[in-house]
This record gives sequence, structure tokens and C-alpha cells, in this order.
Amino acid sequence: MITVGVAGASGYAGGEVLRLLLGHPQVRIGTISAGSSAGSLLGQVAPHLTPLADRELQATSPEAFADHDVVVLALPHGASDGLARELADDVVVIDCAADHRLTDAAAWSSFYGSPHAGAWPYGMPELLTHGGVKQREYLREVRRVAVPGCYPTAVSLALAPVLQAGLVESTDVVVVAASGTSGAGKALRPHLLGAEVMGGMSPYGVGGGHRHTPEIEQNLAVAAGEPVSVSFTPTLAPMPRGILATCTARTRPDVTAADLRAALDKAYGDEPFVTLLPEGAWPTTGAVLGSNSVQLQVALDEHAGRAVVVAAVDNLTKGTAGAAVQSMNLALGLDEQAGLSTIGVAP
Repeated sequence: MITVGVAGASGYAGGEVLRLLLGHPQVRIGTISAGSSAGSLLGQVAPHLTPLADRELQATSPEAFADHDVVVLALPHGASDGLARELADDVVVIDCAADHRLTDAAAWSSFYGSPHAGAWPYGMPELLTHGGVKQREYLREVRRVAVPGCYPTAVSLALAPVLQAGLVESTDVVVVAASGTSGAGKALRPHLLGAEVMGGMSPYGVGGGHRHTPEIEQNLAVAAGEPVSVSFTPTLAPMPRGILATCTARTRPDVTAADLRAALDKAYGDEPFVTLLPEGAWPTTGAVLGSNSVQLQVALDEHAGRAVVVAAVDNLTKGTAGAAVQSMNLALGLDEQAGLSTIGVAP
């Protein structure tokens, strides 16, 4: 059995990691830690995790995770690197925060306002690179993994195949995406109260200000083999979890709808966690709720000369915790699908 500890277990991401690990056949859950909730029982903050309800949340420290095979960091952005540096080199450390995602130090400083901690191998196994190699090949037997952001998961998987195939322009990419409120974490904020959110939608991070923008551009540039410029507008939807991303890009001359579909089918035809829906069927967030699945559909807007790729993903599962477990499996040489399900929850 592999002993896995979770730092930040009281948050949404940490709780989702624990939910998946409880179903992993080769995992024993070790230390679970928290910040302000340390000393509480997990059942007080995550009552849905019944098998662990009587486990006490420990204070987060390197000593708390001694003798663990894997440590998953579900900490606020900027807090992961300090703990990670204190963990042994042979421990697999999976960072669910943004600390180690970006390769460009200037982009990190600009969007996060702190010194860059350096980049780790990027935990999106299905991401297509310009050379045609999937990102999973760079995750085998590594000891440090940066889990992707939730929006970048949906957008990158939607657009990477058509950029890699040279079917769309890399300088004219527009994304509008809606996310559930859990993407903002558990911290109490007035604009996230049920009375404020239910019954309405609102944009945020407008004008290129969202922190996931450089990560999306970084991933798409890896696929395209050249810089990619993205206009990204996120919106807050009145639902707890899920992302629906509508991604468009200007097509090159003579590109057909069949070309676009063929690129996605070639990229993901054998991927267990990415599904290109039958023609005429469109992704919905409800269909992927609680699963490690991404649903995709593509169309050609002939009037505007644009490819339209729509992606649906659960921001907490495939968008965070599922990617962490999937990457952990690859790093340890386990079955990549262990502990993960493509089955959603409905209604």
C-alpha cells in the first residue's frame, strides 16, 4: 500500500482528493492537515467523507508528513513551495496550487505578485505537444508534479488538437467560460453567498486579468509550437461545481468541419477520460459531475470563419483532484486509471 498525506484537507480541493483516494485500491491515507481548522475532526468540515470523519486534522508541517510516499498539497497559491522544499527528494509531491505551473517567471510575478518558485512537470497527461507526444510521457517516475488549473484543463484540452494540427490561427483565440462557485474555494466572501449568486451570472477577471490566462497560453503554445494569444473571460455561474468553456479560434483557409473533428478524434480517440461526443450532442456540466471526464464537441462557424470547441469538466474532479491522482499513478508506475471514474452523478 502507498501512504498518501494531504495538506489542506479541509478545503474543497483537499476534500475532493480524499474522496478519490478513498476509492483507490493501492492507497492508505496518512496524515491529513489544515490551517485554521487544525485540531478539528474532518467530519466537522467535510461530513461527506464518512470513513475519515473521526480523523483529526493536524497542523501543516514537514514533520507531519514524515515517512509518506506521496504528499498532495491543496494549499493556497504561494504556500506550497515552502513546505515542498522541506520534503524529501524521493517523496512524490503533487501540488494542486499554481506555485509550480508556469515556466515564465515574469508571468508568475505579474499575475501572482510574488517570487517564482520554479516549474515542475505539468500534470495534464492528455495534453498534446507540438511534436505529437502526450504530456503523460513526461510524468512517468517523476517526484514533483504541478496540477493544472481547472479552466486551463478545459480550454487546453479543447484547443490543443486544432492548434497542433495547424487548423486555426494562434493569434486569434477567444474563450468565454462559466464556473461554479467552488472554484473560488471555501473562504467566506460576500459576492459568493448563495443570496448573491443564485439566480444570476456575472463576469470577473475581465480584460485579461484572470490568473489562468498565462497558463492557458503556455499550454496552447506547447501544442502549437509557437506563441498563442488568448482573450479569456471567466464568468461565475449559479452552481456549486463544473466548468463549461466555449473556445473559438479563427480557422485557416479551406479548413472544414470534418478537419476539426478529425483532429480531436485523433488526439483523444483512445483517451479514457476525454470524450468527443457524437455529432449533434453538446457537453453539459451535469454529465461530468463528480467524474474524471472531459466532454468535448466541435463545430465550424462558417459565417465567422471560426472553430468552436466546447468543453465541460468538473472543476474539482478532473479539473483538480482527478488530475492529481492521475498524475500520481503515472509517477508511481501504477495503472493510470486507478481510483478514477468516468461515471458522473445525476441529477
